[in-house]
Amino acid sequence: MRASVIQIAVNEDEPVEARRRRVAARVREQAGADLVVLPELWTTGAFAYEEFGREAEPLEGPTYEAMAKAASDAGVWLHAGSIPERDPDGPLYNTSLVFSPSGDLAAAYRKIHRFGFDKGEAVLMGAGAELVTVRLPATTLGLSTCYDLRFPELYRGLVDAGAETLVVAAGWPERRRSHWTLLAQARAVENQSFVLACATAGTHAGVPQAGHSIVVDPWGEVLAQAGAGEEVLTVEFDPGKVAATREQFPALKDRMLGLPPPSRP
Repeated sequence: MRASVIQIAVNEDEPVEARRRRVAARVREQAGADLVVLPELWTTGAFAYEEFGREAEPLEGPTYEAMAKAASDAGVWLHAGSIPERDPDGPLYNTSLVFSPSGDLAAAYRKIHRFGFDKGEAVLMGAGAELVTVRLPATTLGLSTCYDLRFPELYRGLVDAGAETLVVAAGWPERRRSHWTLLAQARAVENQSFVLACATAGTHAGVPQAGHSIVVDPWGEVLAQAGAGEEVLTVEFDPGKVAATREQFPALKDRMLGLPPPSRP
């Protein structure tokens, strides 16, 4: 399976519509990949809180339309990162979109863990309530966003739902970059899954971004990692390694706590 992780630079002097066109072109360049992944809130910047309300859009808004067309043109599965979604009947949400190679919406995930400690995203956006997986021909994706990475129980739930490849769309700050790499590897090892973690580059509202998007295998080995600027990580991996790892070292079978309830006959 071939994946392209596109680390987008978000800079304040680039209009949102211009960035939307630029990112769509980047996606089209990945024709031949099986999966393309974009970062969190790349239209606005994850720390540009004052832009959330101004740039919020309905689920099927301009970003949806541009990314659906780009996925169809490239013939790829596209995790289009996240947008500030305006629900007409509720608050804003930090919502990730996944499109099939035909350009159809395959899944939408509203971020569950909001960052900000009673400020910023934590008060401006509502919390999602559902774990989301997406079945691709070769693997099942488990969706997560940025701050979610610090909550291992979310990933256990995704694994219980069948996830084999954990996707993290993020706008992670440079000052905590060491945590980004550490946690991506930890989530891969403890869940015996691939992790594709895509972050933004640039500066959002004065907050330098970590970049350093990373792809990790089920043993915690780093298959590829980006630098600090905008770039595309392209990596080939064997999804069958998940089942092989879980069979060779069946740690997940030894779980004692937090197990799903037994099925009833």
